[in-house]
Amino acid sequence: IPEEHNSPEFITKHRTGRRQVRERLGEANHHEGMSSDDELSPTEVKEFQKSKDNLLEDSRKIFEDVHADFCDIRKILLKFQEWKEKFPDSYCDAYISFCLPKLLNPLIRFQLINWNPLEQTLTDLEEMSWFRAIEEFSGARNVSERD
Repeated sequence: IPEEHNSPEFITKHRTGRRQVRERLGEANHHEGMSSDDELSPTEVKEFQKSKDNLLEDSRKIFEDVHADFCDIRKILLKFQEWKEKFPDSYCDAYISFCLPKLLNPLIRFQLINWNPLEQTLTDLEEMSWFRAIEEFSGARNVSERD
């Protein structure tokens, strides 16, 4: 948000403009304090949607040249589970529990690019496959390739 949009003069002018539009349209149901200074004009909404669509299109290219074994959280965790079971001392000495968050971070962030907790069609984090895979792995249960 440009700094000038946070000035008291801009906010007052913006509120006055919205009040005048409501009065012209005859919107009598408005209650003071129930509107937001963050409301976007139709043009701003359209620009935002276009930018969002472009971002999502570009994001699809991020892992397109990566082998599936290295961009699927469940498969990655399966490899670590195998290591943990076959070579527990080596696994422990490598401090894998400290490395996994950094390793999985880009993959999780990629999964969350289009996630908006404010949308009503929201998928809970707990329902996402990456969350369940991590939960199973950290719960000392074996991770399986069922998803």
